[in-house]
Amino acid sequence: MLQSMIIRDLGVRHARKALATPLRRASLRALSTQPTPTGVADLTEPSLQSPNAQPQPPSIFTSNVRTAVRRKKPVAPDTTAENYRLANELKSKIGRTGSRVERTYRPNDVFLNPPGPKDVTLELLMASQAHMGHHASVWNPANARYIYGIRQGIHIISLEQTAAHLRRAARVVEEVAYRGGLILFVGTRPGHTQIVTQAARLARACHLFTKWTPGSITNSDVILNGMPMQVVDEHDQPIEGYESYIMDRRPLVPDLVVCLNPLENFTLLHECSLVNVPTIGVVDTNTEPTWVTYVIPANDDR
Repeated sequence: MLQSMIIRDLGVRHARKALATPLRRASLRALSTQPTPTGVADLTEPSLQSPNAQPQPPSIFTSNVRTAVRRKKPVAPDTTAENYRLANELKSKIGRTGSRVERTYRPNDVFLNPPGPKDVTLELLMASQAHMGHHASVWNPANARYIYGIRQGIHIISLEQTAAHLRRAARVVEEVAYRGGLILFVGTRPGHTQIVTQAARLARACHLFTKWTPGSITNSDVILNGMPMQVVDEHDQPIEGYESYIMDRRPLVPDLVVCLNPLENFTLLHECSLVNVPTIGVVDTNTEPTWVTYVIPANDDR
């Protein structure tokens, strides 16, 4: 009885040692995705590995690793020629349909290509708001013959009077420019710079868009003393050889003055009246019409 128990305990211990090693190897083979060939030594054992060998990760972490490959975008076919052919075909079918687009109104056209006296119509004056006067409480009774009526407390200027006086003033400017006279265009309000410069360029005249210096006409010998002067020809080009005669000559006086805002340039108009220089002015309902020689009754704010 005692011997059988000793033999049984010995068999159990040896059986455990015998089963331990195959179980460990079997578990490693089960974790690996690559089967271990039979007859090849297992390098996982410490006794079979080289002392200088680098530790390798288990095959379970390296077997499924793939290098990253960038996918190329599909190249779209070139359809330029086909699109051009389809566009021409569509244009041949519907090219003549639709409305006709004409040139629209541009505000700068009035400055670049102003209308002539014959082209001025009542519709054009109405569109430019030339008929709008000032409030009835600030009107000048001398302008009663130019006023058409009152609407909501505002005086309405007769456009027929405006068109007639505008054509007369244009005729005066044309004759003075034709005979070689010196014309001065004056406009000192904001927005008058482009108007007076363009008018002076078309008429080959002079322009003024800053404040008028009092006494430049009636007392020019004192006011303009020391200012640079030069002798020019009919084309406003400097003439050489007359430097010694500059101080003996008096500055030129304009033959005609066109003023866009007589209310702020009363001093200039008064000096012109003293030396008998004709003037043209845009007179609103609150301005004295006797300040200028040729009146143009119209809105001076436009």
